[in-house]
Amino acid sequence: VQLQASGGGLVQPGGSLRLSCAASGSIFSINYMAWYRQAPGKQRELVAGITSGGSTNYLDSVKGRFTISRDTAKNAVYLQMNSLKPEDTAVYYCNQVSPGGLTYWGKGTLVTVSS
Repeated sequence: VQLQASGGGLVQPGGSLRLSCAASGSIFSINYMAWYRQAPGKQRELVAGITSGGSTNYLDSVKGRFTISRDTAKNAVYLQMNSLKPEDTAVYYCNQVSPGGLTYWGKGTLVTVSS
């Protein structure tokens, strides 16, 4: 299983970014997909997740600003991030969990929110 995340970068406060994660090597449609992030000196935290059926969950601090979505035809999951704040600065990781509980991580993509 490979998860390839992309889309990170430097953005000013209030700006937007869209992260993408391309998955391969598994039956994408049945897996739970999520985005986590880890800021310097902090623990990794769940930002947003989406089930195979399309149900979503979000970290409270990103509700209303971030949207997770998935495209089964492209084996991809996305994280649209709007109204970005400096506290959103972190390395963002794509995560996949199979129905059997197998967990996979992609390499992170750095998001820096700064003026």
